[in-house]
Amino acid sequence: MSSSPPVIAVDLGKSRCRVAVSDRPGLWEGLGSPGLAEFEGAAAAYQAISSVLGDIELPMGALGVGAAGAWTAPDAASDLARRLADSTRAPVAVASDVVTAHAGALAGAEGVLLIAGTGSAALGIETDGARLIDGWGPDVGDFGSGSWLGREALRAVLRADAGLGPGTVLREAIAGPVGAPGDIVTWAAQSQPLPRHLATLAPLVLDAAASGDPVATGIAAEAVRLLTATAVAASSRTTQVALHGGLVAHEWFRGRLTSSLDAAGRGVTRSIGDALDGAALIARRFDLPHERFVHRAE
Repeated sequence: MSSSPPVIAVDLGKSRCRVAVSDRPGLWEGLGSPGLAEFEGAAAAYQAISSVLGDIELPMGALGVGAAGAWTAPDAASDLARRLADSTRAPVAVASDVVTAHAGALAGAEGVLLIAGTGSAALGIETDGARLIDGWGPDVGDFGSGSWLGREALRAVLRADAGLGPGTVLREAIAGPVGAPGDIVTWAAQSQPLPRHLATLAPLVLDAAASGDPVATGIAAEAVRLLTATAVAASSRTTQVALHGGLVAHEWFRGRLTSSLDAAGRGVTRSIGDALDGAALIARRFDLPHERFVHRAE
C-alpha cells in the first residue's frame, strides 16, 4: 500500500528560502529573493525556490508557498504559481508570506496576527474581510519593529552626544557593535541592508529598558504603543491576537506588549504554527478564510 506524495511548504523571504516536507524532519534552506513586487520578481522567486527544490528528490503531492511581496503584486504571485506548477507537475498555491504566517499562527482560523520582528505588520482576517496594517517597509513604516527600535536608539545616542537630549546607557550598549557616537553615521552607511543591522540593536534597547534606563524605557514604551495600535487597527471585530517575531521573544517586552493589548481589549492567543505550517495548510485546503488571497495553478 503506497502513501500519498508529501506536501511541500515554502517560506520565501528576502534573505532566505526555507522548505519543509510534510513527511520528513528538518528544513532545506537557500537564498531568498528581492520580493514579488520588484522588477522580474516572479522570475527571481522561481529561481530561488527551484534551487532549493532541486535538492529534494521526491514526488510532490502539492506545493504551498508564502512569498514576500505577494500581497501587493497579485499578478506576479499568479505568474509564480504557474511557473512552479509547470516545472513540478504538482498543484501549487502561492500567497503572501504574511498570509501564510497568519494561517499557521491561527491554524487557518480568523483572528489577528501581529508580527514584530525586523519589520512589523498586523493582518486581520475574518470570513467577510481582511485588513493589513503596516508592513510598509522601514522608510515609511514598520512602526515599533526591531529596525525602528535600533534607529531610535542611535538617534537618542546622537542627540545626547550633541547636548540635545538626556544621557543614556545606550551609548555604552551600542559601543560594541557600532562604536562611539561619532561612528554612528559611518556605521549606518556601511551596514547594508540597514534595517537588518538596526534590528540587531533591538535586544540591547530592550535590555536597557528592562534595567530602568529612562531613555530606553521611553523608546520601548513608544514601540509598545505603536504595535498595539497596529494590532487594533487590523480588526474592529476580532479580539484575539497571535504574536510572531523576534521582539516578542524578549520576556520583558512581551509582558509590556501583552498588558498593552489587554488594556486595548485584545487578548493574546497562543501561536499554533509558523509560516511553513500556513503554507502547508493553503496547499491542502480550499475552505480557509485566506482563500481569496491564494493564487493557484495546476
